[in-house]
Amino acid sequence: MKNFLKLRRKLGKVGRKEPLQFRHIAPNMVTSGNLLCGIFSLMMTLNGKYTVAAWLIFFAVLFDGLDGKVARMLGGGSQFGLEFDSLADLVSFGVAPAILLYEVSVKNINLLGIAAASFFALCVALRLARFNIVHIPGPFQGLPCPAGGLFVASFVIAKLDSKIPAPVMALILLAVGGLMISSIPYANMKKLTKKTADPLKCSLLFAMFALSFIFLKSSAPLFLFALYIVSGLIRFDWGTWILKHEPEAEAEKLN
Repeated sequence: MKNFLKLRRKLGKVGRKEPLQFRHIAPNMVTSGNLLCGIFSLMMTLNGKYTVAAWLIFFAVLFDGLDGKVARMLGGGSQFGLEFDSLADLVSFGVAPAILLYEVSVKNINLLGIAAASFFALCVALRLARFNIVHIPGPFQGLPCPAGGLFVASFVIAKLDSKIPAPVMALILLAVGGLMISSIPYANMKKLTKKTADPLKCSLLFAMFALSFIFLKSSAPLFLFALYIVSGLIRFDWGTWILKHEPEAEAEKLN
C-alpha cells in the first residue's frame, strides 16, 4: 500500500504542469517584436511602401538585440527561445529583405531575379541553422544575418535601388548570401562591456556614426554596413580593436 501511494505521488508530480514564469515569457515577447516587424515589412512591400518596409527591417534588429539581453538579465534563456529567435531572424533578415529587393529591383530580370532573391533567403536559413549547432568563441563565422539583411535594405533607404541596374543588384544579393554561409570572420561586439571597451575608441566610432549621418544622410546605413562587410574581407576585427589594452583591462578587474 505504501509503495502504491509513493508511485501515485510521483505520477502526480510528472503530470503536473509548471506555471510559466515571467522571466521565460519576457524574452520571447521581445523576439515576437522582431518577428512582427518582419511580417509588417512584407506587408508594406506588397502594398508598395518600400521605404517603410526597409525601415521596419531596421526596427527588427532592435528587438533582435534586446531579446538576448533580456534573457540574460532575467535568467530566462531557453532552447525554445533560441529556436524562436532563429525563426524570427529568418523572416526579418531573410525573407523580408529578399522580397523587398525582388519587388523594387530584380523582378525585372525574371528568372535571375527570382534565383538571386531565393538564394539570399536560403543562405540566411543555412547561416542560422549553422549558428545554432556550431558554437565557436570569438568572431562570427560568416556575415551575420542581421548585417546582411540590413545591408540590402539600405539600398532602398538610400534610394539607390532604382539607380543600380537589376543584374548588378542580383549579383549583390548573391554575393551577400555567399558571405553569410562562408567562414570569413566578422567582428562580434555583443560581449563588449563598459569595463572592457576603450572609451577613446568608442568615441571615435560614435563620431564616425554621427558624421556619416550628417554628411551622407539616408546613404549612411549603406556606407556603415558596407564598411562592416569590407572589414571582414580584410580580416579587420572591430570587436578586438575596440577592446582596452591588456594592462588596462587587468587594472579595471583589480579595481
